[in-house]
Amino acid sequence: MTRHHLRLDALHAVWDNALPPALTVASGDTVTLDTLDASGGGVARRVASGDLGAPDALHALILADVRDPLDGPRGHPLTGPVYVDGAQPGDALRIEILDVQTAAWGWTGCRPDGIGLLDAALATEGLRAHTHLWDLRAGTHADFRPGIRVPLAPFPGVIGVAPAAPGPHPTAPPRHVGGNMDVRQLVAGSTLWLPVEVPGALLSAGDLHAAQGDGEVSGTGIETGGQLTLRVHVEPQAGLTTPEFTTPVSGGTSRLWHATTGHHPDLMTAARVALRALLRRLEARGLSLEDAYVLASACVDLKISQIVDAPNYTVSAFLPLDIFREA
Repeated sequence: MTRHHLRLDALHAVWDNALPPALTVASGDTVTLDTLDASGGGVARRVASGDLGAPDALHALILADVRDPLDGPRGHPLTGPVYVDGAQPGDALRIEILDVQTAAWGWTGCRPDGIGLLDAALATEGLRAHTHLWDLRAGTHADFRPGIRVPLAPFPGVIGVAPAAPGPHPTAPPRHVGGNMDVRQLVAGSTLWLPVEVPGALLSAGDLHAAQGDGEVSGTGIETGGQLTLRVHVEPQAGLTTPEFTTPVSGGTSRLWHATTGHHPDLMTAARVALRALLRRLEARGLSLEDAYVLASACVDLKISQIVDAPNYTVSAFLPLDIFREA
């Protein structure tokens, strides 16, 4: 089987089955995709302009990643599309995730007018726009501040194939053909199945995260660039209607968790109640509101604890207590 490599000159920021393939591969081939962070290099440009300060240890690394903005509509920078020879509508594309390598640095942000779960509510409490820069060079963990260490488990936030409906389509919402699913369990060793709707499938991926809690509550995980290595297979007439996957992980690895709960007839409201209570726990440990919010997005898991006890649903927010260490 052949190995291929797509670099950052094969970027696009929409889903569109009219996009010309950047690469054609055979079923069983392996492809490595170089990827750009979700800001399209915007965070690096802010550091270069002086708009955003960076730790001395990261400054030169970030400047080395500065590149011009992408042309065209704003969206996740995706590497592709990859045409898989033989893939036809009705088939499934089976994708083995062989390796996920991050850049040397990453970022997590929040802002009062953003897309996070609590942005509007926290704006009334004085939430400010905030970007935290992470040193990812250790490979296994990243220190948030002295005494707080987040384990890393990199995965692609966006991976999908082109929909049959004429485009262009924005990259933000996930779809039945994949896309911006932000499933943090899609780490190396996972296998993903996607329903094929157009000839060649037209696979693209990007938006690597070095770590993320289930829910990505501030709207960002630990966003980073890097490399994603996949092996692709065509499964004829698989009858798939939505993405499916196998994974070697199902949750975090902390030995002890602190969980807060929310109860409400609306799942989003229940999630907000649980998360706000969890942020108070972090603030009680001395974190600012902004730091509590972005740290939660990197490692706190939202889970539906029950959905059958009418009229209220229960959502729990799980904080891994192993992130806290002696300074």
